[in-house]
Amino acid sequence: MTRDEAALIEPISREEMQRQVLDWTAINSGTANLVGLATLAGRLADAFAALPGTISLEEPAQVESITADGELAPVPHGRHFVLCVRPDATRRVLLTGHMDTVYPADHPFQASTWLDADRLNGPGAADMKGGLALMLAGLAAFEASNPRLGYDVLINSDEETGSASSARLIGELAPGKLAALTYEPALPGGGMARARPGSGNFAAVVTGRAAHAGRNPEAGRNAVVAAGDLALRLHRARHAALSINPARIDGGGPNNIVPARAVLRFNLRPRDPDEALEARVLIDRFVAEVAAEHDVTIAVHGGFGRPPKPIYPGAERLFDLVSRAATDLGETLAWHDTGGVCDGNNIAAHGVPVLDTMGARGDFIHSPQEYVDMASLVPRARLTALVLHRLDRGGLA
Repeated sequence: MTRDEAALIEPISREEMQRQVLDWTAINSGTANLVGLATLAGRLADAFAALPGTISLEEPAQVESITADGELAPVPHGRHFVLCVRPDATRRVLLTGHMDTVYPADHPFQASTWLDADRLNGPGAADMKGGLALMLAGLAAFEASNPRLGYDVLINSDEETGSASSARLIGELAPGKLAALTYEPALPGGGMARARPGSGNFAAVVTGRAAHAGRNPEAGRNAVVAAGDLALRLHRARHAALSINPARIDGGGPNNIVPARAVLRFNLRPRDPDEALEARVLIDRFVAEVAAEHDVTIAVHGGFGRPPKPIYPGAERLFDLVSRAATDLGETLAWHDTGGVCDGNNIAAHGVPVLDTMGARGDFIHSPQEYVDMASLVPRARLTALVLHRLDRGGLA
């Protein structure tokens, strides 16, 4: 590491990041809690105002979802935070994170508790309010180096539910970027993610025919049975390159009525783009077979909101740059393919090299045992600053 690089990262300290994490985890920002999201967005705007550039809160795109009754209904979302710095720069990067958590406003997990001197148990502490704090600290240190590199920061309000209302923003901000850094927490043990599968969420609305279950059941067409048949066919079709999870069936009613409506929700995770295409063909085939055999109609809603994220040469160059920076900071990174998905999938689909586990260390995310290792904030913020500095000075050559 050069003398200038050492001077760049030296001012980064834990105190302000720790204060921000404690402040932000005290705000419930479950994806559906629009009041909490608005409050947190305001706090983020205040904090990121320390950086140059223009801050805006972008309106979410309209999103509809299938209800338990099989009807389409609008789903409200919070606004998305965007910071634009040096928009006319020749080379620009994208940094992304999310302000939402998986804990709704009425969830019992609402407060943070210290487990020891470094580990903070709190809602969204690792995923990803700790990541947002260290992103900001890294950017602030980077700005002290008089950089030429431009960047956009996107902090969306719906990543935990698939980024449906922010996908358009990702599609506008990602193309043409030199690289992207996403602040999902590190993998358990501190590892970095490489390849990820895609993810598709679907709802199959099955419409049969009601009838009296005792007097003339043969006149009915049982939508719950048809939905169950479709679930079993999907479950049996899973294999190493395609995870399929039938997750829920809504439908039915009184015991004396043949149910006329059911909704099957399922998730598919293909490992590569070809598998995603084959998965869609598989869905269409099973739907046609079940509809014919049970004499029902089936309408499938949804799609692959997260494309598969294979590793291309540009991503390998970014990984190498980050690995060298981590080594210079005294840390050896472990790299793993993972089964999870995130906004890194959507960014990579635009041909942009992305590293999507630049956030804090921690564990047990999406559970009341979630914690962030506060001791990881300074090293990861320094990694951000050093990576951006080297992208500024040398690119990905």
